[in-house]
Amino acid sequence: MKTTRRTFLEHCAGLGAGALARRLAPMSALALAGTAAAQSAPDDYKALVCVFLFGGLDGNSVVIPNDSAGYAQYAAVRPASSGLNIAQSDLVPVQAATGSRLFGLHPKLAPLQSLFAQQRLAIVANVGPLSAPTTPATYAALRPDNLYSHADQQAQWQSAVASGVSGTGWGGRIADAMGGISGSFPIVTSVAGASLFISGNASSALAIPATGGLALQGFSSSAASNARLAALQSILASPDANGYVKAAGDIASRALALSATVNPILTGTTSAAAPAFAGLTSSLAQQLLQVAKLIEARAQTGARRQVFFVSLGGFDTHNNELTTLDTLLGDVAPALRAFHDATVQLGVDGKVTTFTLSDFGRTFQPASGGGTDHAWGNHHFVMGGAVKGGDVYGHYPTLVVSGPDDAEHEGRWVPTTSVDQYGATLARWFGLNATQLAQVFPNLSRFPAADVGFLG
Repeated sequence: MKTTRRTFLEHCAGLGAGALARRLAPMSALALAGTAAAQSAPDDYKALVCVFLFGGLDGNSVVIPNDSAGYAQYAAVRPASSGLNIAQSDLVPVQAATGSRLFGLHPKLAPLQSLFAQQRLAIVANVGPLSAPTTPATYAALRPDNLYSHADQQAQWQSAVASGVSGTGWGGRIADAMGGISGSFPIVTSVAGASLFISGNASSALAIPATGGLALQGFSSSAASNARLAALQSILASPDANGYVKAAGDIASRALALSATVNPILTGTTSAAAPAFAGLTSSLAQQLLQVAKLIEARAQTGARRQVFFVSLGGFDTHNNELTTLDTLLGDVAPALRAFHDATVQLGVDGKVTTFTLSDFGRTFQPASGGGTDHAWGNHHFVMGGAVKGGDVYGHYPTLVVSGPDDAEHEGRWVPTTSVDQYGATLARWFGLNATQLAQVFPNLSRFPAADVGFLG
């Protein structure tokens, strides 16, 4: 029987036509462009690095008031008997540059303390998905769709769309807005698989593994292997009247082409960024090392703008929160610190901005079993040489259950900074103009300020 290009593609993937249709979207995360020709690092390079903490990080255990009155409010709701209390003496102290307010970080975040003091780390308080400015009084009318649901809140954080469904994320839409600024090399790269954040309308993302390289399995440098590769490339390049099959072949062809550029970068043993990660074996550290390697290789790839997505899960702390956060934040802080130090070593610390996202915050009121329930507004970190650090941006909530910032009666803070404002501040620094910002964040005009001010 004669093998056509169409049947070859289907057999290679082990898929029929219907299954191929369902897989095309994930495959497009590997819709990679050809080898870039640039030989010198672009002077106007910038990168955004999104660190998504899946499960809903408890910001109330991460950034705690460290003055007498503020800590007293905290301890009144989270006393030692709650199983959630972090002793004031254990907090990592940080002094906000604006005003005289003292805060304390979770003890496992000690590696980040000096970055805050050096004004390379900022805290953005009480951020969350909003369709418009909201208060406890207007909460019932303006609350986002399916608030407190993991899947919905993850989607709203990644899409910046609080009402309705979005098929794209704001990382992907930033790539759409930047167009071909990085030539043929993808603007968006995920080291954490497919996600809504990296999905754009016109742009395609690069997906790479957390460790190892990106190469076609079963091929080597032998003459026979080269012949098989040439035959595969010929088959993929053959014309086909079916547009869907042709698109799948084009995706595979571009993936093959880019792997020749990316694989040596990821598997090389001479990276100047690698020493910063010495001894770190966590998943997040390994992901950020891959990001650092691609940033280091910007001269080879020709990339002028890059958006990266990495993640860590396990933050759904309905019980045993103190022990769980000790473990997870004990991975997060060294990984972030190593990544910052790597950018310094590479001379790009002022060109790389790293920021955190998470499903939502968690209730200030403890739950049974030393845990917390799903909430809303949360505190996040922004790190890098361009960050106006050493300060807390936005409005830190009043730590009173049923108080002025509580949506209900369990300490679910109504966000005072929207995801739109948080993302737009990052995107403006990245190079988007006002028109592009409105396209990426369609609800931005509903908020009084498009820039929160934490980037120069």
